Amino acid sequence: MGQNITDANIFLVCGLGNLGQHCVSVLKEFGVKVNAIEANHIKKWQVPDLPDLVDNLVIGDCRQPKILEQAGIRQCRAILIVTSDEGVNIAAAFAARSLNSNARLIIRSAQENLNELLRENLGNFAAFEATRLPAKTFALFAYSSETRGFFNLENRLMRVVKVKIDASHHWCDRRQICEINNSNRRVITHVRTRKPLPRRFYHWEPDAQIQEGDTITYIEATEKPVLHPPRTKSSPWLFLRAIATGMRWQNLRSLVTQFWEESSQTQRVAAVCGMVMVSLFLCGTLLYKLQYPKFTWQDALNVSLVLSIGGFDNLFGQFQVSSSLSIPWWLHLFSISITVAGTVFIGILYAMMTERVLAARFQFSKRRLPVPKADHVVLIGLGRVGQQIAKLLQELKQPLVGIHPTELEPGVLPQIPLIHGNIKNALCKVNIATAKSVIVVTDDEVANLEIGLLAHAANPTANLAIRTFDPRFSENIARLLPYARVLGAYMLSAQAFAAAAFGENIHSLFRLNNQTTLVAEYQIVAGDSLYGKLLAEVAYGYGVVPISYFMATEKTLKFMPSDDTKLNEGDRLVVLATIEGLQRVERSMVAEPQWLVRVERALSEEAVFEGARVISRVTGCEMVIARTIMKQLPSTLNPLYKHQAYRLVSQLSKSQVVARITN
Repeated sequence: MGQNITDANIFLVCGLGNLGQHCVSVLKEFGVKVNAIEANHIKKWQVPDLPDLVDNLVIGDCRQPKILEQAGIRQCRAILIVTSDEGVNIAAAFAARSLNSNARLIIRSAQENLNELLRENLGNFAAFEATRLPAKTFALFAYSSETRGFFNLENRLMRVVKVKIDASHHWCDRRQICEINNSNRRVITHVRTRKPLPRRFYHWEPDAQIQEGDTITYIEATEKPVLHPPRTKSSPWLFLRAIATGMRWQNLRSLVTQFWEESSQTQRVAAVCGMVMVSLFLCGTLLYKLQYPKFTWQDALNVSLVLSIGGFDNLFGQFQVSSSLSIPWWLHLFSISITVAGTVFIGILYAMMTERVLAARFQFSKRRLPVPKADHVVLIGLGRVGQQIAKLLQELKQPLVGIHPTELEPGVLPQIPLIHGNIKNALCKVNIATAKSVIVVTDDEVANLEIGLLAHAANPTANLAIRTFDPRFSENIARLLPYARVLGAYMLSAQAFAAAAFGENIHSLFRLNNQTTLVAEYQIVAGDSLYGKLLAEVAYGYGVVPISYFMATEKTLKFMPSDDTKLNEGDRLVVLATIEGLQRVERSMVAEPQWLVRVERALSEEAVFEGARVISRVTGCEMVIARTIMKQLPSTLNPLYKHQAYRLVSQLSKSQVVARITN
């Protein structure tokens, strides 16, 4: 991470399918040398001019050491293994690690448990699933709320929110932009009405007043969620286990209460009948033993068991009554009661078993939910990407209906309405005229365009997202259809794969202001491009937004850390960054500070001391230099970044030091 680009040597991409081609394209934007391995000759490239981008293309099996050697694997800094076959990817990862023990391995794999084991055994390893990375972007677009992105970070939910300020908003005409920032929130962008969307962060004035019509995007960290241990579903077996382990009466009573509250009516009846039958069985055994001392305990148990399973006629129909073995009337009546109760209990058991069998049998043919009437999402194409989008929309509690050319397996997305067959004919069956959003993600981009046009004609007000593959095709559609969101799924994923190849841990990605924003984690190493810098220099110099910082020496974690924080070896920093921002970090391309702060005067002797402390903290200069400045007022400081300069003037004012910003 953060090495100079001249140290990069070679980046190797194994597999030049859609994802692999986009990975090459993104890597070349970093200005590095890219070699590639492809199993077969490709006649048609999805990314134009890709053969010109690859420095060395080797045709062969990327699992073979000889092929890897031809691609220069021993000089590789990172190896991206992104074929469509996960088995090939994993085998190639082991082969690559055996030839290069230091290169960073990035593979395409959806096997989460296996990926964790590979990470432990291969080292310097990351794995992503190409269909999951862009799915959240599609889902959030369809959701059409203020949320533009969300992800988990250190057990905290991080949410990216884009809000349009109206006259009733509590910030309107009451707050400056800088006043929104706090320990749980950080402003990303601020756009005035009818102004173009910014391509970089921090293109806003810190002291700007929030006005009606403004659009503000910020990231916030919610409180750490309270994790409740899962409650184990009660069952009659738990009673036996509780008794066997010597559970106290208070705990047993609590368990019985829990079972009674959580169980169904049928389960309650079965439990009560079961306890009654056990009681009758034990009582019958005891009564027959006491009434007939010659009976053994086994004989008494047999008689009671036969009566319990409805064998009264088998027992007494052939029973010869003699003077020495007479049955009292009360025992005879008790025997009849056991038989009747046993028959009823067996009937209940048969009913429960029949219910379970029928439920299991008809579960597969259960009819899906009806199509929503209005304010729903129409999801067209339920392949791997479509299914991931559907699951995310279900998590967001968003009504949706799916359209797919063929019928899905009964166990796939059983909780959503589904129309299968000809997609064009299916559009009239999903209430598309009242839908909120339409997402078209089939595997044919031309068909996606045609379906998108039909959907827009039927509902011009609906949000429309179209999945594409060819970058030129995407650009042309985006220009011709300004009302549609054209998203290249593999391009979104490739940006995460490429960023991870440079050593960054990519937590998530989302679309903001028509470009991809990545959540990247940096491990600070002595001598890299971030080591020893203030967060202000990192944020404003590279154009990234720090959102969490782990200090290695004190083992402390801070969200939305202060600009005054200095990065040391072993620290971890998580930032929001565009591909351009990651490139600037990788190449150590720091924007030059251009804003001057003129310190005029201190209003008291104490202000002189406090002013020096503030200058040292905010600018990062030595305390001796800061004290010299305060003793030689008025004085002009070295150039700072705009937001850094504004913060310094604000902090000096609180310390009774007069200062101003000059150009």
